[in-house]
Amino acid sequence: MLKANVTVTLKKSILDPQGSAVEKSLRSMGYPVEEVRIGKFMEVRLAEESRENAKEIISEICHKLLANPVIETYGFTIEE
Repeated sequence: MLKANVTVTLKKSILDPQGSAVEKSLRSMGYPVEEVRIGKFMEVRLAEESRENAKEIISEICHKLLANPVIETYGFTIEE
């Protein structure tokens, strides 16, 4: 069994009001924050032994369901 750690974030060209609110709050607290972008993190466990097959499956899952490719980007890592 393999586990995929998937991160989905808004594209840089898309406004992130939630991230902006957190950024402003952190700055008002005195933290030297440059930028905050809010995203999603998911763990997906696969009944798959082949890393190559797992990469193909997760890529397809991300493209079809977990991320909206019009406004979001995604990345993932595969672990044992």
